[in-house]
Amino acid sequence: MSSQLFQPLQGSDLLLMTPELTLVIAVIVMSIVDLLLPRRVNRSWIGGISLTAVLLSLGSVIWTLVDRYQDASAGHKVGVVELLGGSYRIDDFGLLIKVVLLIGTALVIGMSIDHIRESEIQHRGEYYYLLLPAVLGGLILASSADLITLFVGLELLSISSYLLVAIRKRDRRSTEGAFKYIVLGSTASAFILYGMSFLYGMTGTTHLGQIAERLAQNAGQLLPLLYISLLLLLVGFGFKIAAAPFHAWSPDVYEGAPTPIAAFLSVVSKGAVLALLFRLVFHILFGFHSVIGFGDPSSAGAILNEDMSLILLSIAAFSMIVGTTMALRQVKVKRLLALSGVANAGYLLVPVGLNIFQPTVWYSSSFSSFWYYLIAYVFTTIGAFAILAIVSKGAGHEELKCFAGLYYKAPWLAVAMTIFVLSLAGIPITAGFFGKLYILLGAVATHTLWLAIVMMVTSVISFYVYFGFIRQMFMRNSESGSYSQTVQVHGTESEVSKGQVESANLERIHVSVASGAVVALSAAAVILLAIFPNELMTWVNTLLSLANDIYAASYSKV
Repeated sequence: MSSQLFQPLQGSDLLLMTPELTLVIAVIVMSIVDLLLPRRVNRSWIGGISLTAVLLSLGSVIWTLVDRYQDASAGHKVGVVELLGGSYRIDDFGLLIKVVLLIGTALVIGMSIDHIRESEIQHRGEYYYLLLPAVLGGLILASSADLITLFVGLELLSISSYLLVAIRKRDRRSTEGAFKYIVLGSTASAFILYGMSFLYGMTGTTHLGQIAERLAQNAGQLLPLLYISLLLLLVGFGFKIAAAPFHAWSPDVYEGAPTPIAAFLSVVSKGAVLALLFRLVFHILFGFHSVIGFGDPSSAGAILNEDMSLILLSIAAFSMIVGTTMALRQVKVKRLLALSGVANAGYLLVPVGLNIFQPTVWYSSSFSSFWYYLIAYVFTTIGAFAILAIVSKGAGHEELKCFAGLYYKAPWLAVAMTIFVLSLAGIPITAGFFGKLYILLGAVATHTLWLAIVMMVTSVISFYVYFGFIRQMFMRNSESGSYSQTVQVHGTESEVSKGQVESANLERIHVSVASGAVVALSAAAVILLAIFPNELMTWVNTLLSLANDIYAASYSKV
């Protein structure tokens, strides 16, 4: 074992870490170039470099996934590669999560290229190359199998996000939101570290697999401390993903952050931490449960798993209820989408918390339903934020009424926004519907009927929230709701007709190529995911096995 620990990295190992190394090299190059260039030189082109780096990283991940899928389809055993003494894993779980995180980051950069030109962000170079360390932290979280690498990735993501929230110049809301985010985020990190210290103290190791094995060997004596440790971790992660009752910071932070950064926090940051929580919960509980025994419902492993499942599902249900009900009377769109994110954190926690280890149940599609809903949520939410950035620029504010009459000003934007809100509401023919359906079927399959009822009730209530956008876009033609009003046309005030108002308002909607591409790609993805849901789920299930990808390793290096 010691020879493996000190074995140098080989070229093949570096090739497997191409996605992470691509981002590291890009950040170094961009920061040096930005430092050396004169201040008068426009930094907008750095956004193109950052987007290129993210796309290259995404291409590398997809290439590896396709190669592994071909091997799996041919019946070959696809192994897990462990690097850095087993602390870093290259497996299908991590690769699939990286696809989602990199797609989300690419879309965020795409909408940023247009948005920050008109905003009060002075240091544009820093804005772009701070996004790359943030997503790099997410990639590390997706592949971490050790508490040390896990925390390094988490803090890299968190610290970069703190800076991005506060990047607006002389903006009181941005400063206030960043202050709250730093204080509460640091508190959450303290909870996570405290929980990790219990795990290390009980086992003497930071490796997740070894933690599970050593906990199982001393189940009776360590069970009370294990409960304390896992509860501390859940509190910390609950803050990070803005799950109720740890969500109070999110509306203020989203409102103060630049719109692309709010989208980043909503999908990339939340998705990375949820993926980490998925791996941590399943890795420890599976290892603990497998040693103690699956068939004995009175065993310590079965009791622990049942209790942790109940706690996670209770947080999920509470998040759905709080996020949906608090959004009912919200008129500021960023705060509304933040509360929508609280509810969606609840939906995404359901596959993590489902008790798949019951004696009479083995539910193997937990990850595929989690991944499908996560990628659907990424496209839906980023598309909605992109349209908000477009329409709020002309309106001068970010309240719901800025969408008034959007159908008359830019019909295709109104249609795209309709697709996004229908997906968030879980209406058929959208990806959001199938994502919620798969999660609902998982709850039913594991006999968690009370949670299925909560999901259906909160989804119905959310119709009122999301249909407010449709009411504004199609049933109003101005922020005041009138169809004939006095507007200023060519410098003079006059009473104009509905058609003239539409013509005048139409000129205020300017959609750049980058923002238009983000909206179009997101809307197309939401529809395509809904057309081919079974094919995508089959592909994920063929590629990934919980037992092999999360718990087992075929060989280790370094």
